[in-house]
Order: sequence, then structure tokens, then C-alpha cells
Amino acid sequence: MCVYVLKRLIMMVPVLLGATFVSFLLLRVTPVDPARAYLSASNIVPTEETIAAVRAQLGLNQPFWTQYGHWLWQIGRLDFGTSFFTKLPVSRELAARLPITVTLALTSLAIAILVSIPLGIASALRKNRLIDHVCRLLAFLGASLPQFWLAYLLIFFLSVKLDWFPLQGTDTWKHYVLPSCTLAFALIATYSRLLRTGLLEAQEEPFVMYAKARGLGKLTVVGRHMMRHAIRPVVTAAGMNLGKLFAGTVIVEQIFAMPGMGGFFLESVYHRDYPVIQSYVFIMAVVFVIGNLAADGIQAWLDPRLMQAARKGD
Repeated sequence: MCVYVLKRLIMMVPVLLGATFVSFLLLRVTPVDPARAYLSASNIVPTEETIAAVRAQLGLNQPFWTQYGHWLWQIGRLDFGTSFFTKLPVSRELAARLPITVTLALTSLAIAILVSIPLGIASALRKNRLIDHVCRLLAFLGASLPQFWLAYLLIFFLSVKLDWFPLQGTDTWKHYVLPSCTLAFALIATYSRLLRTGLLEAQEEPFVMYAKARGLGKLTVVGRHMMRHAIRPVVTAAGMNLGKLFAGTVIVEQIFAMPGMGGFFLESVYHRDYPVIQSYVFIMAVVFVIGNLAADGIQAWLDPRLMQAARKGD
């Protein structure tokens, strides 16, 4: 298991390097000069002299590869530079905002998993019955409803009408309920249908038939035998959705006025705050890689044949 995880960690390096290079390159080929963006964010009239001075200050007069290498060296020391707009270290801004986004994303993922598992099991065991039709309806709504519209629906009914949850902020756990449910709703629809499909397929496997022939109860067969097989697509989807959750908090954080990474990123795009944009892209790449790594590790634990195949590939 340790060898398998180590290989995956080594494979992360070129992926992260590729993500950093693409983000660095794209920002350098945009028609907006970073020096002009810096002066505009500082409310300074750009002239030839000030532009040249800023380019020298930011190292923009150096060759491309020198700039890229210097930025990689900074990232390795967790130094993301200084924001053009706030004039504060980007790492300090991230330290203040990232925990909010992390809490929101992980809470949404936890809600989705905890709700979708019993729904998927009930839907598979009661195929074509009421609970199965309800799950189908939830899957249809989850795939159809835009997140912002669902957020406003929850605000109107649960905050304005019933006054159960606060509208905005991050002071207590209640502030995370509505935004977490907004993000989790689409995931619940996806995971429950994936689990239902996996359980229905597992029912036809020989090991399930053998377990039933041994006289094991239905819950034992489902919990100890079928779930190990059927949960694998859900694990893969959850690993891939982790990065999407972090990136998808932008709209939800704006609606619920949460001072997380979403609003910070939108402000940086508006002000052309290059250090913040590069840092955000890098963090999203790290989250995507970590999510896939975690999914691969859980998959290998659920199915040891994956590790055996990896060893044979050596």
C-alpha cells in the first residue's frame, strides 16, 4: 500500500508542474501588462518611467524562464508574493480565507456522502417502488436546478419565511448549513444513482449469490459484500468532485456573503491581481491532485487487485 501511494505521490509532481506552467504562461500572454495592472490597482497613472520601474521591481524585465523559476522557488517556500490590490502578502490573505472554503467544501461533501448512501441502498433494495421513484426525482432535480436558484430558494423558505438559519456570515455552524446543502444537493443526486447502479450490478455477481446461498441476511450481504463493490464509483466521483467543490464555492460564497476564496478570486480577476490568480490556480491544482490521490488510495484499499496490477506493471 505504501509503495502504491508513493508512486501516486511521485506522479503528482509533473501534474503540478504542468498546472503551474500553464497558469504562469497564460497570464503572461494576456494583452494586459502586469506592470500596468499593478499601477492601476495602486491608482497610479501609468507612464513610461513608472512602468519601467514597476517592471524592474516585479522582475518582469527578466527572461520568461527566470521569472518562472523564481516563482516556483517562492511557491516551494510557501511565498505567494504580494497582492497588487491589497498590498498584503498573498499567503496571509489565503490563511484568512482558505479555512472558510475548506470547511464549506468538506461539509458539503460529507453531507452528500451521508445522505446519498442510505438513499442509494434504499433505492436499489426497493427497485421501481416509491423510494426509487423519489430518488429518480431527486436525481433529475439535482442535475437540472442551477446552484444559485437553489440557494435563493433555501434563503427564501428557510431564512426569510421560517427564520431557521442566518442569511450571511461564518460566525456559527448554522451559517454553513444553507450553503453546504446548496453545494451538496447535486452531489447527492449523482452519488445515490451511482450507488444504486453499482448495487444492482453487484446483485448478479457470483460472490453475492454464494453469500445468499450461505443463508446470510440481506443487510449482511449488502453491507459486507455488495457495498465494497458498489461504492467504488462513488469514491471515484467524490475524489474528482473535491476540486470542483472548491472551485464551485465561488457563486455560493458570493450569495451567502462568506469571506472565502471565491470572493477573493473574483476580486483578483476584476483588479487583474496576478499573484492572487496564480496562487488560486495552483491551490486548485493541488486540491484536484489530492482528491484523486485520496480516491486512488481508497480504491486500492477496497480492491487489492489494483495494487497487484501496479506491482505487475513494474
